[in-house]
Amino acid sequence: GAGSGKTRVLTARAAHMIEHLGVSPENMLLVTFTTKAVAEMKERMANEYGLAPQHVGRLVTGTFHSLFYKILYHYDASKWNGDHLLKMEWQKEQYIKKALYEEGADEKEFPVDQAIQQIGYWKNSYLPGERIPLKDEWEKQVYRLYEHYERQKKEHGQFDFDDMASACYELFQLRPDILEHYQTRFTYILIDEFQDINPVQYKIMQMLASPEQNLCCVGDDDQSIYAFRGSSPSFILDFQKDYPGAKTVYLTANYRSTHPIVSSADLVVKKNKKRYVKTLEATRDDVQHPVLFYPYDEEEEATMVVSDIKEKIQNGARPEDFAVLYRTNSGGRAIYERLHQSSVPYTADRGVQSFYSRRIVRQILAYLYVSQNEDDTEAIKHLLPALFLKQSALNTLKVLSITEDCSMVKALTKLPDLKPFQLNKIKKIVPFFASLRTMKPVEAITFAEGKMGFSEYLKKRGNEGNKLEKGSDDLRDVKVVAKKFKTIPDFLAHVDHMRAAEKNKTAENGVQLMTVHRSKGLEFKTVYVLGAVDGSIPHDFSLETARKGDETALEEERRLLYVAMTRAEQHLYISCPANRRGKTAHRSRFLQPLMLLNKRSSLHK
Repeated sequence: GAGSGKTRVLTARAAHMIEHLGVSPENMLLVTFTTKAVAEMKERMANEYGLAPQHVGRLVTGTFHSLFYKILYHYDASKWNGDHLLKMEWQKEQYIKKALYEEGADEKEFPVDQAIQQIGYWKNSYLPGERIPLKDEWEKQVYRLYEHYERQKKEHGQFDFDDMASACYELFQLRPDILEHYQTRFTYILIDEFQDINPVQYKIMQMLASPEQNLCCVGDDDQSIYAFRGSSPSFILDFQKDYPGAKTVYLTANYRSTHPIVSSADLVVKKNKKRYVKTLEATRDDVQHPVLFYPYDEEEEATMVVSDIKEKIQNGARPEDFAVLYRTNSGGRAIYERLHQSSVPYTADRGVQSFYSRRIVRQILAYLYVSQNEDDTEAIKHLLPALFLKQSALNTLKVLSITEDCSMVKALTKLPDLKPFQLNKIKKIVPFFASLRTMKPVEAITFAEGKMGFSEYLKKRGNEGNKLEKGSDDLRDVKVVAKKFKTIPDFLAHVDHMRAAEKNKTAENGVQLMTVHRSKGLEFKTVYVLGAVDGSIPHDFSLETARKGDETALEEERRLLYVAMTRAEQHLYISCPANRRGKTAHRSRFLQPLMLLNKRSSLHK
């Protein structure tokens, strides 16, 4: 269960085996998912369990990636040199963009981030040589990019993080002698956060554990939230089938949170069908129940949360005692802006800071920028795709604006080689920029969507980018902000200010803003969960698949809420806004068990 001391159990067990059972540290392998967890394990063994430094140093601990890397490097140091590793996302993006160019597709119109995620999912979910089932045209296109990507990596002698697992698996398959060497070396294998393991990692661990089968895995099937990386609760649920002689120990005492928080989270997650039946018991009690609150929309939600944080800080709380959690980065936009405008220190990652730099956001705002300045080169650059024009038209427009002595917007109608339908469309749109100039921001966006054809462009793009963060959703988010401003210049000044803030490094010790995924494994005195409405938690895409009869994604969304709730030590606040993205919202179906339980209590205020 959450907060039940899982990592502590693993480290205490390893220390006990070394100190009292005479197991040699060299023969033990402790694997987890983050370098932070590795450091904590080693520190705990030395400080809490008194293990001698030389014992701790001889113990092999590491992340899956570091373990696979060491094995491969030892086997072939020239090929698996760290200098050949694609560490950064932008390096992968370059290869995908090159592949798109070769395919004749426009990189500015393609959700490269989603393609990279999909490729990673395939590499982690399917063993080398397994056939990948392709569901639709989108996946077929991404698979072609995947083949391009792999070819380019091979030509440059490079590898990415995911390659290390599949290469290790292939090495053990081709060289039984190397596998046997490591099987003899590691006679005791301990795995932390087992619910996060993917099929390739699990297969390698099974190979290493054979024939001794001294495998100890600690995890929580209710916290399996990384399906997009290939993990699944099935590895825990089916463990007994893979190892019929395995002993299962339930850790059901929660040492982190108070009883009302634990029992509420337990009620929520118990609605899942595919899980181990277990009941968490809190070791701490408190009269403070989780609180559901009902703001009007995202803006009021952010205002209420910041006011509450300020009040608590005045009463002695520290900024780092608070975490604000949201389902996707765009869900943290309002709280990030409100904290940025306040005097409260906070820390936020890049994803939430870069809302105004998202492709669709930049494109719709380009209409507003151009309405104020018809020679705004940067804005016109973002406008071109929405007018179905290539980026090469930008230089032509610059030249035409000089030779024809007109604004760049007017020069649009003078572009050479336009098809008749394009020319008609542009001639119709150009005069509208003057009309936009004095409109209220939200009216201008609606006008650009309808009369100027932006929504038609969005539809024609087909796949709207990442399935979690769609272009049409971004558009609705922009409207929510725009409603706060009376004039376009005021609104754009706010946008410019927030864009400038993207590059700012936020305070280390402050209110933590993060997605629920990022919060896993962490704990805070006070937690606010934003947007607990259908469409957010659970996300739209899980509701769509559930309607088609597959509840796998819906169950993962419920586990996600469980993870969010169990981050709180003392205070938990769950927000159910009445409106989200400009539309009426409905309280998350996952909260229904709490409503039934608390009809007569102080839960819903």
